[in-house]
Amino acid sequence: MTRQQAFRIHQDDAGHRAGVESIAIPEPQQGEVLLRVSASSVNYKDALAGTGRGKVIKRFPLTGGIDAAGIVEHSEHPCWKPGDAAIATGFGMAYDHDGGYAETLCVPGDWLVPIPKELDPRQAMILGTAGFTAALAVHRLLINGQHPGLGPILVTGASGGVGCLAISILARLGFEVVGVSSKQPLHDWLHQLGASRIIGRDELPGGERPLEKAVWGGAVDNVGGAMLARITRTLAPNGSIASIGLAGGTALETTVMPFILRGINLLGCNSVDVPFPLRADLWRRLATDWRPPDLDAFVSDERHLDGLPAVFERMLAGQTHGRIVVMPR
Repeated sequence: MTRQQAFRIHQDDAGHRAGVESIAIPEPQQGEVLLRVSASSVNYKDALAGTGRGKVIKRFPLTGGIDAAGIVEHSEHPCWKPGDAAIATGFGMAYDHDGGYAETLCVPGDWLVPIPKELDPRQAMILGTAGFTAALAVHRLLINGQHPGLGPILVTGASGGVGCLAISILARLGFEVVGVSSKQPLHDWLHQLGASRIIGRDELPGGERPLEKAVWGGAVDNVGGAMLARITRTLAPNGSIASIGLAGGTALETTVMPFILRGINLLGCNSVDVPFPLRADLWRRLATDWRPPDLDAFVSDERHLDGLPAVFERMLAGQTHGRIVVMPR
């Protein structure tokens, strides 16, 4: 087979368009690996790219999908051989390099990490970029001194992919986890994943003063904007916030007082360019001691490539939750 099905994204004089097309299967060059894709997933960035509502792609046309897992079919890289199971996330995928929404993926071998033996490719993509980002956030919190004794951890955007997986990991580590979600029908589900309590956005404590009563020991924030600013004002001394998302806006209007008078930390989490040793270690943790007891409990939908446009629309409308797995065939 020399051709494959892929979800291609175009932007030209005719405007934005995206859909499944037949394209040639690439030939790996020196240092590259051809992966037979078993599964991918849908992330917020994928929905922005696939609908054209976010300027998150550098060149067109491009195959979408910021992650993928599968089996090596052809390797021109010394560390990989046919039959190896591998995960690809981040780097230039679906930005300036074709991504995982296709039957095959050709990437530099240095971008890949082995799939831990405790996971198969589909399970790896239930976790996917969202699980890896949640693990990175927890890692950054821990190395900056976060511990359960500082108080409860707030997780905003709790029903999203990063949020629900962060809840599960933090609960396994003994933290009291409070999720923020306005989706009342999902509260029982979030409790089952490990949340001690769920609050709505309008229930967040604190006002507009530079410092408010300390409520949270730490936080994983998927929202940004005004919500992140409020969290800085209500964080306990020496607590940390892992900043991941910007669904609530890119601007951050706060003061230096929580940082100076309470010694809090604002930790940016960039899952794209993580060095291989940490990347591999976080996947090992996700497959073992940080692994949720029931991975399928996080799956809310499973689609083929032709079902992606509808999923993107639902995600941007706030009508999805958990993880959406993509099967290319």
